[in-house]
Amino acid sequence: MAVQSRNRIFFIPGKNPKPPASEHRAWLWRCLLSSIRQADAALIPELCAHPDNFQLVAWNEMYYRQTKLFEDDVPWIEAMLAKTGPDVRDRREALSWRRRWIRLHYMLADFFPLLIPFFPDAAAKNTVLEIERYFSNHAGIADQVRELLKAPLRRMLAAGDRILLIGHSMGSIIAYDALWELWHTEKNLGRIDMLLTVGSPLGMRFVQNRLLGFHNSLDRRFPGNIGRWANIAAQGDLTALDPDLRDDFAPMLNAGMTESITDVHDIYTYFRNQEGLNVHRSYGYLAHPYIGRVVADWWRANKG
Repeated sequence: MAVQSRNRIFFIPGKNPKPPASEHRAWLWRCLLSSIRQADAALIPELCAHPDNFQLVAWNEMYYRQTKLFEDDVPWIEAMLAKTGPDVRDRREALSWRRRWIRLHYMLADFFPLLIPFFPDAAAKNTVLEIERYFSNHAGIADQVRELLKAPLRRMLAAGDRILLIGHSMGSIIAYDALWELWHTEKNLGRIDMLLTVGSPLGMRFVQNRLLGFHNSLDRRFPGNIGRWANIAAQGDLTALDPDLRDDFAPMLNAGMTESITDVHDIYTYFRNQEGLNVHRSYGYLAHPYIGRVVADWWRANKG
């Protein structure tokens, strides 16, 4: 019988309706195993022996009151998993002039929010509007979303488990706010081992100005329960408008509230569907060998 691992991986997805939680989790786990297999194939048997240690914080159905059909994504995920990395077309499209032009508009709107209605890209505009909806917390919906993450975290922190939180896109905001509440509001002194943010908008001023505690004095501004923080943004990912978080959250380091904050933004994700390359999709991030290396190294670092 395999010895139960004390490693726990939580994945907090980004915005929009998702497939039913069981299906969604299964495919996310498959993508992550694929990337780990490329980075550290010898670890796969151990991970497969503990599949329940990968948990999905399925907040989207409660938030949107609906799920999406999954069948349309399956062949595209399969095609992505058949590759081992980006090809020339992926790299070229990620760096296209169209993406650079949209990014420029996005950056201007981050300084001047009144420009948001004039975004030339509907997806970028929708991202900002969805983030604003979360922060408005109508009928306490943001509180309910964070509780879906905090409830299992309380139990596992109390048990002394090693925890890796992976927050994708808006999920990184949810993870950050939940950690802030646990530390400052609930006075829970447990600490997660690592926060891994991917395709995160936490570098945006629009977002930072709305984060819990961000306008407080230094001792109450940031969560103090993040052991290490790794932030990864793919080339061409417009949601990760400012891919460098270390400079924005440097006071956490200076105050000893976290051991490290690292930024990596030179990877190319390669998920495609009928609409073309989508560098922001969570499947593409989890299937990337760099993510696999980060997660494999974290898992093997277990001293318990």
